[in-house]
Amino acid sequence: MNFTKSFLVFCILVIFSSCSNKYKLELKSPSTIQIDKKLSLEVVEKNQNKIDSVQYFLNGQELKDLPADISQMKLGKQALTATVYFDGEKKILTNTVYFMAAHPPLIYNYEIVKEFPHDQLAFTQGFEYHDGYIYESTGQYGQSSLRKVELETGKVLEKVIVDKQYFAEGLTIKNDKIYQLTWQKGIGFVYDLATLKVIDTFKYNQSKEGWGLTHNNDQLIKSDGTERIWFLDSNDLSEKSFIEAYTDQRKAEKLNELEFVKGKIYANIWQQNSILIIDPEKGAIEGIANLKGLQNEAGQQGDDNVLNGIAYDEANDRLFVTGKKWNKVFEIKLVKK
Repeated sequence: MNFTKSFLVFCILVIFSSCSNKYKLELKSPSTIQIDKKLSLEVVEKNQNKIDSVQYFLNGQELKDLPADISQMKLGKQALTATVYFDGEKKILTNTVYFMAAHPPLIYNYEIVKEFPHDQLAFTQGFEYHDGYIYESTGQYGQSSLRKVELETGKVLEKVIVDKQYFAEGLTIKNDKIYQLTWQKGIGFVYDLATLKVIDTFKYNQSKEGWGLTHNNDQLIKSDGTERIWFLDSNDLSEKSFIEAYTDQRKAEKLNELEFVKGKIYANIWQQNSILIIDPEKGAIEGIANLKGLQNEAGQQGDDNVLNGIAYDEANDRLFVTGKKWNKVFEIKLVKK
């Protein structure tokens, strides 16, 4: 009896296995594609069995027409899904595709317009020009601070010491409030601009770290050390959406200090002396400015004490940069190569 039962179970398993192995389905898609191209997708059955129908989805939205127009999509990692109907069954296939910029970035050099003194002990994390002054956030545990600085002299006019448990990061000013990030504690501080006193705090609800901070007319804009740039709700400061920074070839990771300049996001990259110019809508890296020579001009070298400060004087169209423990602030103009 036991033998008979075992034999029947074996036969059922063989039949079931044969049925399940009859169809070998594969979702074919490109691994990367520039967004000025059309996205083509195909499900193939390797044993040449009949497929009844297929539904294709991009990030959960059904694609009605293929090849698909992706020109209005954000760049970065995208989820592809195909729901395949065959022989009375259904199977879901998944894939990943990375959307790239349509064009390579423009390359910029720079001209030094003017030099200003800067505290060479300041480990610059955030840097912003406001009403004639520089506001600066400095990092390191036990050394973090918020500063109001006189641009022409480099004199620190006011200084707030950040508690030693925090490593201060990016900073921006909006609606008479200063917003300052911390690195790995998942918390940001809100200061009153007039008094430099803490009036509130906020937490990051999706990203794990705080790096750079700037703002546009409506939202705060935050980097987290990856290729992602987050857009924060102006009221509760929660992270509502993000873009991912890509060229036509690859992503740019370790995005750090940020500034919003003429409708574009300017970003430093940690351990590099360059500025990326990023489209805030799709994430395309439209320009790269090589500022390599400034590090030596500011009395520094090495991978740690690199460019990490961008400030913009909108009223007078002046762009300022500095770096970690640099002895100078530079007013520069970017020159298309």
